[in-house]
Amino acid sequence: MPIGGQVPQEATTKPTPDFDAVVVGAGFSGLYMLHRLRDTLGLSARVFEAADDVGGTWYWNRYPGARCDSESYFYSFSDRLSEELLEEWTWSERFAAQPEILSYLQHVADRFDLRKDIQFSTRVVAAEYDDATGRWTVRTDDGGEVTATYLITAVGCLSTTNLPDFPGRDSFRGEWYHTGTWPHEGVDFTGKRVAVIGTGATAVQAVPEIAEQAAHLYVLQRTPNYDIAGRNRPMSEEDAREIKAKYREIWRATRETGFGFPYEIANRSALSVSEDERRRIFADAWERGGFRLGTTFNDLLFDERANETAAEFLRERIRERVRDPKIAEMLSPRDHPFFTKRPPLENGYYETFNRDNVTLVDVRSAPIQEITPNGVRTADAEYEVDVIVYATGFDAMTGTLFKLGIRGRDGVGLKEKWADGPRTYLGIAAHGFPNLFMITGPQSPSVLSNMPVSIEQHVDWITDCLRYLRENGFDTIEPLPAAEDDWVAHHHEITQMTLLPKANSWWVGANIPGKPRNLYPYVGGVGTYRRICDAVASKRYDGFATGTGGALAAGDFTGVARAAYQDAVEAPPAVSAVS
Repeated sequence: MPIGGQVPQEATTKPTPDFDAVVVGAGFSGLYMLHRLRDTLGLSARVFEAADDVGGTWYWNRYPGARCDSESYFYSFSDRLSEELLEEWTWSERFAAQPEILSYLQHVADRFDLRKDIQFSTRVVAAEYDDATGRWTVRTDDGGEVTATYLITAVGCLSTTNLPDFPGRDSFRGEWYHTGTWPHEGVDFTGKRVAVIGTGATAVQAVPEIAEQAAHLYVLQRTPNYDIAGRNRPMSEEDAREIKAKYREIWRATRETGFGFPYEIANRSALSVSEDERRRIFADAWERGGFRLGTTFNDLLFDERANETAAEFLRERIRERVRDPKIAEMLSPRDHPFFTKRPPLENGYYETFNRDNVTLVDVRSAPIQEITPNGVRTADAEYEVDVIVYATGFDAMTGTLFKLGIRGRDGVGLKEKWADGPRTYLGIAAHGFPNLFMITGPQSPSVLSNMPVSIEQHVDWITDCLRYLRENGFDTIEPLPAAEDDWVAHHHEITQMTLLPKANSWWVGANIPGKPRNLYPYVGGVGTYRRICDAVASKRYDGFATGTGGALAAGDFTGVARAAYQDAVEAPPAVSAVS
């Protein structure tokens, strides 16, 4: 059938789906997707959410000190959702804490009357594509079953916890918790001996808080991180007025920059300035706080000598703040370049190790051997504790997608297709899985960006795509194999241009035994990626085949995505920093 033709008669006799779309997840992604499907396109939609309320990661992650590490005023929905919402909501802190973010998302759900189309306390256990009907059948843990034309995953990138299978783990007689599934009533550590296993972004937030309560805290560290000063503080009324006065410029900048922040990477090499000038630039970024340190020079992720200048600057800051030189050295990374692992933002983390009730334990030189009934035994000693906190992260990017039991054409599972690593087109769709859209999926900027910016870009792109299908008489879309192959190759090519593969990070899946080692997020940049996606759409969705009732009848692949990347590299947009 030619593009723009009429739907064949036989397609109209096929069973009508229960919903136009099923969305899985009710965090930032799911809420905005539901709003777009229902209120922009007028489609019927059902959202399934495992929790008993909205919030996504901010529902589950309630550990002490939990907060966002993008500044609050741009870790939120933009004017794409509502200019009125931007005006009426005022953040209380520069980096909002978990309760405030959850309250914000609850407010959004209520303000836009989204809850009526969300089924809470319901976990999707299978999603299977029916080749005969061109529909998705979605099954849930309560025995429910619905059909839909489109399946959209809004499950977040960090939602399946990683609980290491230490020998003896179940023998521990005390309390244990994973930071990703924290009790809603909180945990009282007063007078208790506590072991925190892990020193990533979660631990960096939790450790200072736990240390204030615990009788003694053991922090078990395998790999130290380059932790950056957060400089969190309360937001004043003047802050709010200034931010709201320039919100349009702020959001315009976030959509064009490399990481989705309203400030761009400086167009200069770290090796092009004198040592004194370089240190001044680093110091200024350090004092301002947040991720600005990573945007001070344009070669920090590409040149090891340039990267080492930032790495040593950060090690110097550690030595200044930690009194014991041996502990300071233990906290100083030496085995990977700066920003090749997710750099946590910290507020008092290093000073915590000056406390008499805190002990740093090196489990790289003396690995954990087992969890005992009384605590944790390493190769050197046993640490008797009352509580163990697993700050061991997540099976990022793919873990939750695989748990949905997604099966496409001919019953092929997504996990089976991705046995050697993700294969997508634009990080949003996959060949063999018609009408499946993955918000912030693997091989899109996702976790290498300010997440709400990338979420909005994906949701808006999906919305425009569904509108295009409807206006042209289609209801089926699927990437062509050649387009998918080209995107995967492009993704790997630009990954190898960077230093990111040099670290054993969760960005490359190194924290999960047996997980294929790939860089899971796209490193080409938020602004560049947006231009790529827009170019694909403008060329009648180049690289996608379209049709009706599951049958594909039209589609071309002319390499628009790769050409758009090259255009963006050669002529990057001029971005004016507004923060």
